[in-house]
Amino acid sequence: MAQATARHILVESEDECNALKTEIENGATFESVAQANSKCPSGAEGGDLGQFGPGQMVPEFDKVVFSGDVGVLYGPVQTQFGYHLLEVTSRS
Repeated sequence: MAQATARHILVESEDECNALKTEIENGATFESVAQANSKCPSGAEGGDLGQFGPGQMVPEFDKVVFSGDVGVLYGPVQTQFGYHLLEVTSRS
């Protein structure tokens, strides 16, 4: 079964998500942006979600994590929790 590791930043609005994406694209580190802004407890760990398999996260996550390229910043990705920036850090 496929396994992946990923990190994310969870915020309440699409506008905030886009603004944070721009910060990262302009040189801010994913980890520092996650620590300062993410509404998810994983923010304290720089957004790290650890390793997981298909079906362990919401469907919108699975779609990106198990089909998108590794090392690419994706988002905003909307789920029932809010808006996410998402980066797949590895997949096997």
